Amino acid sequence: MINIQKKAKVVILLLLVPSLIGFIVFSLLPIISAFYLSFTSWSVIGGSPEFIGFKNYIDIFKGDEFYRVMTNTLKFIVLYIPAIMISSFVIALLFDSKAKSAGAYRTLLFIPVLTSWVAGAVIWKSVLNGQYGLLNNALALIGIEGPAWLTDPKWAMVSIVMVSVWKDLGFFSLIIFGGLRSVDYTLYEAAKIDGANSRQILAKITFPLVTPTLFFVLITTMINSFQLFPQVMVMTGGGPVGSTQVIVERIYTYGFRYFNMGYATALSIILLVIIITITLIQLKLQKKWVFYE
Repeated sequence: MINIQKKAKVVILLLLVPSLIGFIVFSLLPIISAFYLSFTSWSVIGGSPEFIGFKNYIDIFKGDEFYRVMTNTLKFIVLYIPAIMISSFVIALLFDSKAKSAGAYRTLLFIPVLTSWVAGAVIWKSVLNGQYGLLNNALALIGIEGPAWLTDPKWAMVSIVMVSVWKDLGFFSLIIFGGLRSVDYTLYEAAKIDGANSRQILAKITFPLVTPTLFFVLITTMINSFQLFPQVMVMTGGGPVGSTQVIVERIYTYGFRYFNMGYATALSIILLVIIITITLIQLKLQKKWVFYE
């Protein structure tokens, strides 16, 4: 019996070797290398990394740019996460209805998810053009003068949020829809027998039982928010006047435009620490509002 268990462990280890090698080569070693490079000054177009200690981190936290970038990121989070969470939940409830057209709507809503971010952002850049864009032309038909969506600092981040919700709505609504389908329908039947109305069923049964799925969506959207990049680069390039500059855009700019890879890597490490910290906080706070059966 003991020999069989030992052989089983050996087989398991052998099966794990390819994945372990892949993790070490493609994840662990790059993280270690990035951590080292963050303490260096290195231009990718020439020379070798020069160790400079904590200078990159000191420069980041001393300058105003990092705090402006984080403010822009927080603005995106404050606008995007409530919008995507509420709209995804509402759409998921509609998907969960017994309407005959629900399946067709699910398919149509998922099309933006399959669309390339670059292609989608290029289309929306044209739609949101302040002078000849489709959206402002449509608003003009009902007597509303649309703003300069992408060239006005007050509206640029709002435009990024609108496009991000459009892109992600189908994905997260289907995830929440899966959570709704996992709820035992006998609970609904029992509640109706007890005289509960639709609002009470939603508040007392549906929402509490789907909170684990909502928690997963919250963590995912939060991480995605800090990794905001393609729509910014294509639609605004970080402008106007730096109003849509975010941390990943700065990492790209310093690494591949200014060729200051050490500084860019330091920003990456800071982003990693921020994401891990916020995720740990969310995992701690979930005990107060997430209900598991």
